[in-house]
Amino acid sequence: MADASTLMRIACVQMRSGLDRPAITRDALALISEAAGQGATFIATPEMTNIVDRKPKRLLETLPSESDLEEVTAFGDAAREHKVWLLIGSVAAKAPGVSKAVNRSLLFAPTGDIVARYDKIHMFDVDLPDGETWKESAVYQPGDKAVLVDASAGRIGLTVCYDVRFPHLYRQLAQAGALLFVVPAAFTAQTGRAHWRTLLCSRAIENGAFVAAPAQGGRHEDGRDTYGHSMIIGPWGEIIAELDHDDPGVLVADIDFERAREARSRIPNLGLDADFKITILNQ
Repeated sequence: MADASTLMRIACVQMRSGLDRPAITRDALALISEAAGQGATFIATPEMTNIVDRKPKRLLETLPSESDLEEVTAFGDAAREHKVWLLIGSVAAKAPGVSKAVNRSLLFAPTGDIVARYDKIHMFDVDLPDGETWKESAVYQPGDKAVLVDASAGRIGLTVCYDVRFPHLYRQLAQAGALLFVVPAAFTAQTGRAHWRTLLCSRAIENGAFVAAPAQGGRHEDGRDTYGHSMIIGPWGEIIAELDHDDPGVLVADIDFERAREARSRIPNLGLDADFKITILNQ
């Protein structure tokens, strides 16, 4: 029988955030309540929970700082009401001292207090084959600190979306004791179809860790298309639970942190890094 101290029921909230922050907050709170009603004690929402707006000028002109975001108060109240750990995958908030925003995860304890903040480190600056171009660094101030939190049954590593393409971040989080990675995302439809599942499973397998990936999905009010397909993945890369669509919804699964510890004892690669040099041979 599993030890209750290592068990956690987790939930991924899938959304389709638009431009109306109060309306988005109401939608998010309803989904959070649904997840709590299914017994989840750790609930995570996607990247850009509070607004999805691809027009930088419009976004920055109307966006307050974190301390003035009314939705932050509402989410803290929800965590306290439901007595859950609540990770708001990220909010957009005005960055202090610069004409940019931050893409910031907020973790609320069951008391309703914010116990961790993580600013997305890796900016999504890409030119995609279909002509779609994103320059996230022009709008958002990147973070420079990785964050881990001891929450209930295990240690959790916080990441956001494009971070998932940088394996060294996850390896260092795992080496620091993370047994669960949370990857809130707003993956483009194109890159999601191609890489979402593979990237998430890879981060789980490489590190012997659980992965919870709550996503934005579908056609948003600002015109962008995101992939959806929120997932919870086990430490052997197995899909524990998945939403097979782009619509808003809730995904719930039970995880046992001891399974991550067992995976690492069977394949102890996290402690076997070797120094090496790269040799380039010109033929």
